[in-house]
Amino acid sequence: MTQSTSPSILITGATGTIGSELATQLSAKGIPFRALVRSLENAKTLAQLDGAELVVGDLNDPESLVRALDGIERVFLLTNSSEQAETLQMNFVAVAQQTGVKHLVKLSQFAADLHSPVRFLRYHAAVEQKIRESGLAFTFLRPNLFMQALLGFRDSIVNQGKFFATAGDARISLVDIRDIAAVVVKALTMPGHEGKTYDLTGPEALTHQQMAAHFSDVLDRPVLYIDVPPAHLRQALLSVGFPEWQADGLIEDYAHYSRGEASAVSSAIQEVTGKPPRDFKSFVRDYTAVFS
Repeated sequence: MTQSTSPSILITGATGTIGSELATQLSAKGIPFRALVRSLENAKTLAQLDGAELVVGDLNDPESLVRALDGIERVFLLTNSSEQAETLQMNFVAVAQQTGVKHLVKLSQFAADLHSPVRFLRYHAAVEQKIRESGLAFTFLRPNLFMQALLGFRDSIVNQGKFFATAGDARISLVDIRDIAAVVVKALTMPGHEGKTYDLTGPEALTHQQMAAHFSDVLDRPVLYIDVPPAHLRQALLSVGFPEWQADGLIEDYAHYSRGEASAVSSAIQEVTGKPPRDFKSFVRDYTAVFS
């Protein structure tokens, strides 16, 4: 049954993979929330969730953000990947500061650093710094590579029994977005997370070859990982429609992985949620129908 109380939580990025999972988990717990969306037409599934209140707005439009934040105390900040992401999040932080938001939970990225050679890690670190300087209470969530990012390899896994990247034999402690969303729920609804930065990882660090072995085992057919040169991967990304800035950013991400900089395993998910994070084999089992 839909909650009758007004929501005090705002979700941005609510129609994306993490935002929609977060909305689903909040709804299942009977926690009302407001979702900032750019179009009601693209948020029909979201609108059907119990406790959901939708508001149309744009991070480029401060007036729409003021309306969206009316009566809101806690915010989950996430924007889709774009060249403007840093600017858009900075805009949002400024309005949140003005409207009296009490707690901002930002989805950042594992190893965020102002001096990183990876553009995505620099931008997340810059927004984190802006939030610290704003005086807002904050929680920064820094997830590693999403297990669900492997869904991008679906076609080649299904049709060729292979997937391709530039990770070498480096280990990556990749994480399931369902566990990320569970941490967000706790950070938004329970005290004690203010001022904290959580690295979010799975329970193990795997090479892409080990991921392929799990695919092979669960799907009961051979799946191989093929390591390719960065230029090869870049061309493949461009050929399927990735803009140059994003293709180059992903190449930087994979260089970061291949240097072994994403191998640390964190206990934060267990500590925050009280449940162990899902392992990669469980992810493949849950998505078997997608890869079959």
